[in-house]
Amino acid sequence: MIRLAGLIMSIQLSPASTPMQPRGFERPAVERPLIRLRQVLKSYQTAAGEFPALKGIDLEIGSGEFVGVLGKSGAGKSTLVNMISGVDHLTSGEVWVGDVAVHRLNENQAAQWRSRNLGVIYQSFQLMPTLSLLDNVLLPLDFSGQFRGKRTSKWAMELLRQVELEEHARKLPAAISGGQQQRVAIARALANDPPIIVADEPTGRLDSVTAETIFEIFEKLVHQGRTIVMVTHDASFARRFSRLVWLADGLIVDEPQFQVE
Repeated sequence: MIRLAGLIMSIQLSPASTPMQPRGFERPAVERPLIRLRQVLKSYQTAAGEFPALKGIDLEIGSGEFVGVLGKSGAGKSTLVNMISGVDHLTSGEVWVGDVAVHRLNENQAAQWRSRNLGVIYQSFQLMPTLSLLDNVLLPLDFSGQFRGKRTSKWAMELLRQVELEEHARKLPAAISGGQQQRVAIARALANDPPIIVADEPTGRLDSVTAETIFEIFEKLVHQGRTIVMVTHDASFARRFSRLVWLADGLIVDEPQFQVE
């Protein structure tokens, strides 16, 4: 076994007018957002010319938030989460996750960083069809060099137990339902115990009852302290997020002016 814009006013005080603090007084540390995007632009070259998918995105996401990214098809939702995860390269701007400048990582560095710090979940599940559910969950540990034999297998079984699939551990993906496959994908995303989960339309191919089950799993993960950024086209789930990011034509909009498909 993934919360956006505000107005900041800055007031500068001269040294003489700066209020004195009692001896021993320390200002409380201001927690820096876990994820920070600064003027992120992403363009693609198409047969018709350059297509701007993201147009100067500024976004901050704090630790422990459950952020929903909503918008019409083509609004830039998947592109946005690909910038956060380092799956795709931005055209200009900056993406920071903690102290890591994701925009500066090359492909190999991004893959290594992602394998240890992010869990990524896709709409299409992307399970290896010839591997058992247990071995699918073990894959990220193998890729990141963290496989430790029986000890690691025990952890993978625990993740399958958390998504209520431990009794199917030796089955192949084709032997279980789509909803169960998505639960395996969640367990796989948790294999390296990442602090951040990025999910791109994880309920897009599921019926409403199964989608509800997936949301309940995500809510439990947030309660455990994880940060989740999730793309969805289903506005009926909007109330379940701690914060919403609405995208339209590659821009963050304050209020939705459209019906999500």
